[in-house]
Amino acid sequence: MDSQLRPLFDATTRPYIDAGRYAWHFARGKLRHDPVFFSLLRLGLLPDRGDLLDLGCGQGILLSLLKTAKEEYRAGRWPRGWPQPPLNLRLRGMELSERRVRAAQRALGGAAQVIQGDVRDLELPQSSVITIFDVLFYLEIEEQRHLLDKVAGALEQGGLLLVRETDSGGGFAFAMSRWSERFAAVLRGDFRQREHYRSAPEWTAELESRGFSLDVQPMSAGTPFSNFLFVARKVS
Repeated sequence: MDSQLRPLFDATTRPYIDAGRYAWHFARGKLRHDPVFFSLLRLGLLPDRGDLLDLGCGQGILLSLLKTAKEEYRAGRWPRGWPQPPLNLRLRGMELSERRVRAAQRALGGAAQVIQGDVRDLELPQSSVITIFDVLFYLEIEEQRHLLDKVAGALEQGGLLLVRETDSGGGFAFAMSRWSERFAAVLRGDFRQREHYRSAPEWTAELESRGFSLDVQPMSAGTPFSNFLFVARKVS
């Protein structure tokens, strides 16, 4: 890991010690190996203020990173060349797993609101930014469309939607992504889990049909997977 990132990495994951060893190790592994989290800050994709809603937030790693980024920046410990992180962004998350919600709440304290529930059923509050990382492929196609409709309705005009998904047209890299997800499901004891992957052009069409302008960026650096980040701005 780049030595510039070490203070931010350690400060983001340290609060998970109070949530248990598994939560702490998972947070460190996810933040170390998944490029999407640090990329949001390195690329300056997030606005400085407003309301961010992370759907399927897990144990709140993104929320913890954004909380810590503000603290590290104000303390003068910030990677050289990176833009200023969001300093006035209110943080919220929704997660299905009660265990992960407890871990997030333990690690975040009062810095973010994390509620337990199924994003397919919950009412989404008006937001400036909505993030959906590795969630949609767990849903049936019609459920994906229904959730995207809800998201489009909850985002304010000019709001930002960030979707990270696996490209089913990614050849061998997609096969690696699918195998990795199946292996993780087995480890969780979830033998009946089904995934519903789609290609990058299909995701692009779904988002553009809902009035979003798009910038699509590869998001697999350092991994063998076929992931993309869809940076979608609500324009109509």
